[in-house]
Order: sequence, then structure tokens, then C-alpha cells
Amino acid sequence: MAEKEDLRSLLGRLEQLNEVGAALSRERDLGRLLELILDAAQALTGADGGTLYRMTEDRGALRFVLMRTHSLQVRRGGRGEEPLNLPLLPLYLPDGSPNEHLVAVYAAVHDTMIAIDDAYDSTRFDFSGTRAFDERTGYRSRSFLTVPLKNHDGEIIGVLQLINATDGLTGVVRSFSPAEQRIAESLSSQAAIALTNRLLIDQLEQLFESFVNLINQAIDEKSPYTGGHCQRVPRLTMMLAEAAHAATQGPLAVFTMTDRDRHELKMAGLLHDCGKITTPVHVVDKATKLQTIYDRIGLIDTRFEVLKRDVEIDALRRQLALRPCVDEQAEAAQAEHLRGEVQRLDGEREFLRTCNQGGEAMSAADEERVRRIGEEHRWRGPEGVPTALLTADEVENLTIRKGTLTQAERGIINDHIVSTIRMLESLPWPRHLRNVPEYAGGHHERMDGKGYPRGLTREQMSWQARMLGIADIFEALTAMDRPYKHGMKLSQALSIMRGMRDDGHIDPDLFDVFVGEKVYLRYAHEFLDPSQIDR
Repeated sequence: MAEKEDLRSLLGRLEQLNEVGAALSRERDLGRLLELILDAAQALTGADGGTLYRMTEDRGALRFVLMRTHSLQVRRGGRGEEPLNLPLLPLYLPDGSPNEHLVAVYAAVHDTMIAIDDAYDSTRFDFSGTRAFDERTGYRSRSFLTVPLKNHDGEIIGVLQLINATDGLTGVVRSFSPAEQRIAESLSSQAAIALTNRLLIDQLEQLFESFVNLINQAIDEKSPYTGGHCQRVPRLTMMLAEAAHAATQGPLAVFTMTDRDRHELKMAGLLHDCGKITTPVHVVDKATKLQTIYDRIGLIDTRFEVLKRDVEIDALRRQLALRPCVDEQAEAAQAEHLRGEVQRLDGEREFLRTCNQGGEAMSAADEERVRRIGEEHRWRGPEGVPTALLTADEVENLTIRKGTLTQAERGIINDHIVSTIRMLESLPWPRHLRNVPEYAGGHHERMDGKGYPRGLTREQMSWQARMLGIADIFEALTAMDRPYKHGMKLSQALSIMRGMRDDGHIDPDLFDVFVGEKVYLRYAHEFLDPSQIDR
């Protein structure tokens, strides 16, 4: 009868071992995985206590990760628990010999499982630390089972140590049975595989995120005016996404995110402007209308100086023509005419310099005045041929109605989103990141279908792509590091965005959350100058 009971118990444990193996393979959080390994080992072997160690990165020592003792209600090292600030266990002594006095180190160095019936009777290993723990707590550590964790490359990645196998009926501490030792060995093998896979996945994700940050750093170094944008937009997007996730009323009540959804959106935010790496820097950084590699307003300044010199020379010639007959009145008139011409030229030069700075809107009268100045004045270049003061390209740039970019340059800037989509769609995204191209590629679309590059409507876009659109606009309006404008105050930026909502540019429901949950204010306190935060 007892044999049948033992057999049933063993079969039950084997079934439980299979369930634990499946659970280990499903767990995606490294910390939770480690806790699951130790908890499962204690449950399968009836161990009252347990410790889990991980190998340090330099593979020179074991680090305490988790500690559990059920009878003392001790749980340390896990999420929300007291941390384990215990010394490392070095694998080798200063002379280079193995540190064989510690049972956990011995198991790791020699890749072997060790079972001990009573630690107090053992002369093979140093259990002084165990005795000190027992004296402090009133505990009595007896049976030990120490099992190394080995990855697919045959490397020891940790050690599992179980303490005090306990009879389930009587509560008496006993030795770990051969069956329990085999179960612990089997579990350690499954645990090592699950732990190795999780570490590899985490390392790959860290590598990918580091590569993404490297791209943003390259854009940052290419243009200091957009590098901050690449970091701030993802942050603002996630603030809005969390507010939408927390919504319990309205259209956003159905929107939810898992941790994987958050990671996917974060990656999309970081990559939303990766196409700018192909955009010429003189277009990205165009601070004035005439700027290319340098600001060509200096060329116009030079031409005005030539015009003033020509006027002065012409006046002097007219005065000389009055010689030898001196006509003071005529000479005075020539001098007055010269002053007037110089004053007019200085005024027109200053006008062109003002036009060069760009702005929110340029009047039609100012546009016409630029063209008139360009045609009216003639100057002699190096060839001595009378030439219009302004070239056609200079006239086109100086008459830009809004901002500093020509239509062609805006096309180049807008093309960055096409490059972004093309770059992202060419990558073999894993399933949990497959929406990154759609999220990142939609932040310049409009709800009414008038955006670019695909002219998508609201219904054709995900919530996440619409979130990125709002974040991209708000960041651009309030950014303080643009070369062509000052960062707007919150009231002005929100007023503009309300107009964009009413015009079908941005999603109205998301904008309501953005304003209602004060997402803009949390962002402002983190990223904006205090002077921008008005009432």
C-alpha cells in the first residue's frame, strides 16, 4: 500500500514537473522566472528553504539572487521584497585554486549535484555561514541539495540550493530522496534552458534598443535641432498611451495595452523619424530662408555695399562735372541725393535681412517688395555686366510665406517619412513588433485623409499611429531648440492644436484625453522651460 502511495506521489510530482516546465517556457519576465524556478523546486522536493545563485558576468563568483524559508516566512530578493545584499561567493581563491570549501561553489566549479544529510555533521564543506543564520533565527539547517544550472553551451549559469526536505504529513526534516534528487536535477535542466532563453531574448532586445538609440544619436549629432525631438516624442507618446489605457469612459475605454504592446509602441516612437538620417543637414537645420551650407544673406550684403559704392562714385562724378565753376547749391543737392540713396539702400537691405529670418506668415505686399528690389537694382559683378540684385533662387527663398523652407525643401523634409517607412518595412520584424512600421509611418497622416505620404483616414489608422501624430506636433510646437522659432507657451500650442482637431488634422478623442488628463502638463514639467507653462 505504501509503495502504491509512493508511486502515486512520484507520478504526481512528475506531472507537476511537466506543468512547471511549461510555465517556465511561457514566463517572459526574468525576475518572475527566477522566482518561479526556486518556488517550483521547493514545491517538488518538499524543501522548506531554498537559495538561488547566478553567475556574475565575469564568471568569477556566484551572486545571491533569491532566498526562501517557508517556516520562518522569509522571502528576500524577489519583486517587492527586501533585497539580498550578501557578499559574492568567489569561485577561486587568491592563489587560483578552486574555492572548494563552499558547497554552492563546489557544485558550480565541478558541475556536480551534492546531497548532504546533515550540514552539522559535514566536515567536507564550510557551513559557518549557515550556523550563524541558525543562531540568529533559531532555525536548524539539516539536509542540503545543491544543483548546478547549465546552459546549452555547457556553461554554469547558476546554482539551485534546497534546504531541509520536510515530510508533508509529520513536518519532520529528512534527507532528500533519490527520486527528489532526480526531479531536482530534471527541473534544473529545464530551468537553465528557460533562463538561458530569457537572457538571450533580453540581450537581443537590449541590443536592438541600443541600436535604435544609436540611430537617434547619429541624427542628433547630424543635427542638434532634431536629436532632442527623437527622444522627446517617444516619451510624450507613452504618456498619452498610458492615459488612454487608464480611460474608463468614452471611446478610449476599449483601448488597453500589455507590456509587449508598450514595448512595441516605444520602439515605434524611437524610430518614427529614422528616415531623417537620409535628409541633407542643410535642409534640416535651415535656420534662415537663404541658408544652405551657409547663410547667403552675406552675398546680398556685399552687393548692397557695391551698390552704395556705385551711388557714391556717381555722386562724386557729378560733383566733379561742376568744376571749375563752383555751384555750392548743386553740390549740396548731389550730397543730399547721395545720403538719400544710401539711406534707401540701407533700408532695403535691412528689409531683406528681416525677410530672411522667416516667420509665421509673410504678406503679399512684402513678397512683391522683395521682387521689386531684386529687379530694380542692378549691380556689376566680376565680369562688369549689369545684373539683377537678386537671383531667381534668392527671390524664391526670400518670398517663402511661412517658415524657412521652399516647396522643394519641404518635399525633401516630407520625404523623410517615406524613407522611414521604406527602411522599417524592409526589416524582418518579429511578431510582437510587426506593427512598428505602421505606427511610426503614420505620424504625418491626417484624420481627414489629407496627410502624407499615403493619405490615410482616421479609420485606416491605429490608435497608436494617431498618438504619435499628436506627440510629434505638440513636441514641435513647444520645442525650444529649433533654429527658426522659439518654443510656444502651453496656451498657444494647445490653441493651435484645438484648431487642428477641428480641421480634421488630429484625432479628437485622443486630444480630449491629452487635455483632460493633463498629459501636456506632465510633459511640460519634465521637458519645457518654466516660462512656457502659463495658465
